[in-house]
Amino acid sequence: MTGERKRPIFAALAVLIAAADYLWALWYYGGLCALQIAPVIRYALAAGIDPCRAGLSGNSLLKEGIVMKVLVYGAGVIGAYLTHVLCEAGNDVTLLARGNWRRTLEAKGLTIRHHLQRKTTIDRPRIIGRDGISGHYDIVFFTMNYQQAGAILDDAAAMDADVIVLVGNNLSAPDMEAYIKTHSKVPKQILFGFQATAGKREGEVLICERMGAGKMNIGLLETPAQDALREKMERLFENTVFRLRWYDAMESFLKCHAAAVLPLAYLAYAAGCDYKRTTGEQRRRSMEAAREGYDLLVKLGYSIVPEDDDMFYRPGIRRVIMRALLFAMAKTVIGELAAAAHCRHAVSEMEQMDAAFERLRKKRPDFLMPNWDAMRNAMPDWAALRQQYEGATRHA
Repeated sequence: MTGERKRPIFAALAVLIAAADYLWALWYYGGLCALQIAPVIRYALAAGIDPCRAGLSGNSLLKEGIVMKVLVYGAGVIGAYLTHVLCEAGNDVTLLARGNWRRTLEAKGLTIRHHLQRKTTIDRPRIIGRDGISGHYDIVFFTMNYQQAGAILDDAAAMDADVIVLVGNNLSAPDMEAYIKTHSKVPKQILFGFQATAGKREGEVLICERMGAGKMNIGLLETPAQDALREKMERLFENTVFRLRWYDAMESFLKCHAAAVLPLAYLAYAAGCDYKRTTGEQRRRSMEAAREGYDLLVKLGYSIVPEDDDMFYRPGIRRVIMRALLFAMAKTVIGELAAAAHCRHAVSEMEQMDAAFERLRKKRPDFLMPNWDAMRNAMPDWAALRQQYEGATRHA
């Protein structure tokens, strides 16, 4: 009987402690996502650090490495969702944005409607423009489209940061890495990542389309990342369900991703970015084109990453699965969410990826790719696509 009376008392005490913990965090660390920073404060006290002396910015916690200072360069769909997850983990997050979107974020916060998860979140990271970059960052994520990546290389080189992560489609990764290292005044480690997050902006809200909690494929271009670097990156996402999947050869990963994605883009453009209009023969040919793309990469000396990923395009059970997925894309909303929407809004990126892959093909002019060529020839030319989709976006 005595034990039963104590349980409500202990529960009430737990609630009071949690509430006090949160209010304390909100008071002293208002800019650092109080719900996540409260447990960090307890850890700091246990480590002998006085959070009260840290000030509103939490500088002492940053110095001790308990909270990491992170910059996300780019506030599109990928950058926005990454910012949300980093805030959720309790990091000191700054988001670089431009134009009217920057003013919206400053006034309203980062509002994301997670479509499939049926929830809306609001985060308030520090918002800056390009002229607001200053001081040291533990980690900087660049989340720009492929055709924009060249424009940010000088900023990446000038950045005072321990680690830089270039996130997104990238068929020029070695050249970009070499440029950053050559022009950097401080030593920095350069990682490459790919995050499969889609969506669009609607007014003051960003609509996010993702399967599950999200993940980032990440690694160095040609060698395994050292344990210390991996641990540092993993700490960024502690207490979240977001996951990092490490690869030892990200250059091959990015090339293989292009081999799989470009035929889907050709298919989308041939069908007016409506997969419901595609035929079974078109979808079959897109798979044959992807197989040819993988075969070219192998002949050029690249590895298949992820391992055996090309088996989705060769005879066997995996090809049956891929065929079923393409059928589902054609018959349901999956095609719109997974590919068509991005193709409409990223014509320039797809064009640059196509041009980069054609440069790879020129290294082996003897290697014929009839299905790849047929897919490319079936779609409108790039100038017409830019006019159709990017022109419509400008006038929307």
